[in-house]
Amino acid sequence: MVRTWLRVVALMAVFGGLASGAAAKDAVAAGGIAPPKLLVVVLIDGLPQEQLLKNYDLFVPGGIRRLMDQGAWFSDAHQAHAFTVTAVGHATILSGAYPYQTGIIGNSWKSREGKTVYNTADARYRYLDGTPTTDDDGVSPKNLQVSLLGDELRYANMNASRVFSVSGKDRGAILMAGRGGSAYMYSTKTGRFTSTSYYMEKHPAWWEEYYAKSPQNRWFGAQWNVLLDDARAYARALPEGQKAAVYHQMTSQMGYRYGTGETEPGPIYYRMLLPSPYGDEMTADFALALMRAESVGRNPKGVTDILTVSFSSHDYINHNFGPESVQSMDHLLRLDRTLARFFSEVESWAGRDRVLTVFTADHGFMNTPEFSAARGFDSTRIDPTDVRNAVSALAEKKFGLPKLVTQHMTGGWTLDYAAIDGKGLNREEVETFIARAAMAQPGIAFAFTRTQLERGDLPRHRVGVLAQRAWYQPSAVDIMVIPKPFHYFQSKNANPGSASSHGSPYSYDTNVPLLMHGPKWLKAGRYTRYVETVDIAPTLAQLLNVRMPSASEGRVLTEALVGR
Repeated sequence: MVRTWLRVVALMAVFGGLASGAAAKDAVAAGGIAPPKLLVVVLIDGLPQEQLLKNYDLFVPGGIRRLMDQGAWFSDAHQAHAFTVTAVGHATILSGAYPYQTGIIGNSWKSREGKTVYNTADARYRYLDGTPTTDDDGVSPKNLQVSLLGDELRYANMNASRVFSVSGKDRGAILMAGRGGSAYMYSTKTGRFTSTSYYMEKHPAWWEEYYAKSPQNRWFGAQWNVLLDDARAYARALPEGQKAAVYHQMTSQMGYRYGTGETEPGPIYYRMLLPSPYGDEMTADFALALMRAESVGRNPKGVTDILTVSFSSHDYINHNFGPESVQSMDHLLRLDRTLARFFSEVESWAGRDRVLTVFTADHGFMNTPEFSAARGFDSTRIDPTDVRNAVSALAEKKFGLPKLVTQHMTGGWTLDYAAIDGKGLNREEVETFIARAAMAQPGIAFAFTRTQLERGDLPRHRVGVLAQRAWYQPSAVDIMVIPKPFHYFQSKNANPGSASSHGSPYSYDTNVPLLMHGPKWLKAGRYTRYVETVDIAPTLAQLLNVRMPSASEGRVLTEALVGR
């Protein structure tokens, strides 16, 4: 069932005149500066701040470099929570809230019964393009516990504003669209962006017309070679052929051909298209088609629309090859060119002085352990099962109970409290022993207990603060476990193509780009004061003259606001 209450409110707006020109005029007068007609929020999945600094001179004038030079650039911006992964990072951007309030504590987590819970799963809904939908696919924002900026914008003008979200990943689309927007996500089965029955009953006519021409097939047979002719430019990256780099059919050599193994576009090609520069082009093309077809930014009611686009490909590239690789560098340069075209077309459509653009990322990335070790750092992958088994053995010897540490999930472990209570043991005593045993294992820096977390009794250093923010009590771990810098959890049975990862509270994972562009609203300049991604939503709420999202804790970035 599509949200009937939204239809009722929409009818109220139409027949009650609540989104009338008069209401829009009053909103413009508030604060003395008219809000933008189009807010564009661009996220790059898995982009650390340092990659912008390293490659600044190679960016084209109209892409990322324009935002850095002509926009408000917050160069010490952070995803300020302990487990920096895609779903968690996306949920902070337009909510202004930390994971302990959003309820999104990972890409997935486990219930106490051991059932995996995917962050945007909802068995009541399905994909609209015929793609088979399982109970674990991302289709709705059910698990998101807070409102987003788009929800508040639509509330403020009785649904006259439109909110659209596009992403290569379902979580990247849904956790930016919220409850009142419309989300489109990429299907690796068909190569198309599709929506779900939560958002609409069927795709609009423009969607059918767009895919009647099969635009997703245009890169079949294309090769990925380096972009720049001058090989010296790539000296700042590791050369191709690194041992750690391999992903499905891809090798660590450049020149991979998309469509290998098929005579015509099919599932192999569609799966491999997203972890490529062409995945970004495809995402931009679809987002621009949606913008024009839905008249986003040309709202007939004169109010603000929101378009969010999450480019997912860079995350796959960094996982496969590491952020220090030539593949990562070349991919970012190609993405920059795609963004230059995207920004140009958006502003041409909506009006250059009517668009406010925000550019950020959901998380950063650590270097591959091999690269870090070569630089002299203690660095390795840690098998979480080995650590958990070692600690369980120590707990069994101490308390006489086997397998007290029942499972590993995002953020740490769950414990068998029934067994602990059944033997009459003190829970806090057992937790403390297990936490200390965990910290004695190779590669583990911190372990915090449920008792500590429930009391808010963590150390007040940065890791402790970020850990507390990441702990959502209803579905949280019992022992939070954090590895040392340059270490990360990776099962021995994991995909061998995962050369590197993210998910820690350390700066290489938390420090992300934050650029805002819109001369009517923002003063250009580099701002070096520490800021967080939760500051984005309250800042935008001020510029749009709307209520803060329900759990917003960020501060308004007043230092960059025109007239403030």
